[in-house]
Amino acid sequence: MLSSWISCGEPEDTAVVIPLTMGSWMMLQRNLLYTGVTRAKKLVVLAGSRRALAAAVHSKGSGRRHTALAHRLRS
Repeated sequence: MLSSWISCGEPEDTAVVIPLTMGSWMMLQRNLLYTGVTRAKKLVVLAGSRRALAAAVHSKGSGRRHTALAHRLRS
């Protein structure tokens, strides 16, 4: 999925590509997806399956947050 640590010095990137596959199911976490989506200044590309995206969005990993992630993904 996303490695937030690759660009530690930069808080934002112009474009972010987030691979979403069931093969890396342990990385399908809502907080990691949120980090990738919010890091992009202009473009986010979600590459993978809807099933993997749903798994990430609905994961219960680090508790419930009010991040407007669903709204950001729709816009």
